[in-house]
Amino acid sequence: MTSILELILGRQRVLVKENERVVVLHKGRILGIYGPGEHMLPRRGGDLEVIRHDLASVTFTSAYEKALFDRLPDVAAHHLTAYRTGTGEVMVLERDGQIYTVFAPNQKMTVWNDAGPWKETRFDVTGDLSVDPALVRRLVAARRAELLTNSTVQDGQVGLLFIDGIYQRLLQPGLHGFWNVGRSVQVKAVDLKRQSLDVAGQELLTRDRVTIRVNITAEYRVVDPVKAVTSVKDFADALYRALQFAFRRTLGTMTLDQILERSVSVHAEATDKVRADMAEIGLEILGIELKDVILPGEMREILNQVVAAEKQAEANVIRRREETNATRSLLNTAKVMAENPVMLRLKELEALEAIAGKVERLTIHNGTGGLMNDIVKLRGE
Repeated sequence: MTSILELILGRQRVLVKENERVVVLHKGRILGIYGPGEHMLPRRGGDLEVIRHDLASVTFTSAYEKALFDRLPDVAAHHLTAYRTGTGEVMVLERDGQIYTVFAPNQKMTVWNDAGPWKETRFDVTGDLSVDPALVRRLVAARRAELLTNSTVQDGQVGLLFIDGIYQRLLQPGLHGFWNVGRSVQVKAVDLKRQSLDVAGQELLTRDRVTIRVNITAEYRVVDPVKAVTSVKDFADALYRALQFAFRRTLGTMTLDQILERSVSVHAEATDKVRADMAEIGLEILGIELKDVILPGEMREILNQVVAAEKQAEANVIRRREETNATRSLLNTAKVMAENPVMLRLKELEALEAIAGKVERLTIHNGTGGLMNDIVKLRGE
């Protein structure tokens, strides 16, 4: 009965669900956008076209979008919002307090108002590209950081900001973010703490044509990060090469014996040169040590033999000195005994006591008066 009445009245009943919106066209012309409920729509004289849109898809994509905004601007504004960015603009679009998407320059999107609430935040990227750290964290958490370059500068470091390859400014420790649309953004972190650099196994030829290897270690810190990064390609490599060159030039003018004997002065000469060169690129040299001088195998054997011979000669000198002292002591004792018969008698008694303690019977001929001049016969039973 209802269908017949609808046909007589030239109407069509359209039921729209709560999660739907419909765009209705009559005779190819847009009638409007209809929300939830039951609608009686005219269909006399032509077919009625009903296009349904699920609000789960928050964006509005339709071939009739332009016609809708042109013919029914109030209806379109009630149901839809068209977001568009300019040439030098980036926009963060939030849905119900959560980041939904990030617009690059010259990008457009139309969304259903009832799928919101929506909030837009626009940024001019023709000037300062900095992004607030709180927003950086939100963008990263929402996985919407495609248009963002973010970098964390650790404690004890500074960051150097380069845009399109040109140095801009220093960044202090913390989280930093920058829009990278149409621009090349790079953050280079530089450690300001004390650092060490080792030059191991550096071969060089001494003046007397002995090939040796040296191990060098240097401690340094960056005092001017801008100079250190912009003056040379790699300041650590520059220091490495400066150490090589300085020690090669200094040690190459000396013989092996001079190097082994004057290692402290060699170190001082090389250090002064390296310090002066590195100061020009923003590095402070805190200390340089010539740790090891490594000789070839055959040279080590020769030096070991030399050292052994020197030690043996020293031992011989000491032995002869002790023998001389012992002989001199005996001579002095003999003089004292010759001048003091009582002392001689005491020594005879001490000797007799020592001998008597080791045998059972002691026979002395000619009496004790000639004890030290006659033969003492020992006989054990």
